[in-house]
Amino acid sequence: MNIEAERLAREPDALGELFVACQAQLERMVGFRLDRRLRGRIDVADVLQEAFLEISRRIHEYVARPEVRFYVWVRQITYQVLLGIHRRHLSLKRDANQEVKLRAKPSWDGTSISMVRALCGQHTSPSAAAVREEEIEQLGQSLKSMDAVDREVLALRHFEHLSNNEVAESLSLSVTATSNRYVRAVGRLSELMQTAGITR
Repeated sequence: MNIEAERLAREPDALGELFVACQAQLERMVGFRLDRRLRGRIDVADVLQEAFLEISRRIHEYVARPEVRFYVWVRQITYQVLLGIHRRHLSLKRDANQEVKLRAKPSWDGTSISMVRALCGQHTSPSAAAVREEEIEQLGQSLKSMDAVDREVLALRHFEHLSNNEVAESLSLSVTATSNRYVRAVGRLSELMQTAGITR
């Protein structure tokens, strides 16, 4: 049993304090993963509030079987809650699009979309991004062509700032395999960004 699980077994009320300690990382994760179509109606704080309620309901599961670090478990629950929010709200396409005007939804998967948004937000002005929409779409399609696990390792390490050990636990990989995949993914991302004309 790890330190957090031992403390929760002794002090069930400590959950709030432990959750607050994870809050900055969780905010980064939700900010990275939240579909931009929902940004006019869903706030990061709303997601974390719903996640905390679900974590509180299921904390006995973690105390009984703390198989991963506390943050990894909390992140997994929060991500599941976020996916549920996406399913609920994006089924109401008309309402969501009335609040947030968007282009047609890209065909790439959610992680690729989040990565492109983060990369272009970091390296491209909004006006330039609009002009280079075709290149951005190309980068998204290229990211989707990456190995799905490599892409997720890259997202967790580079954009969510998880440690290598946390990524390994999140994806049920060995620490060595996670390191190797990260190095490979960083090299591949650099190639894709150069091809799309996005420089660091």
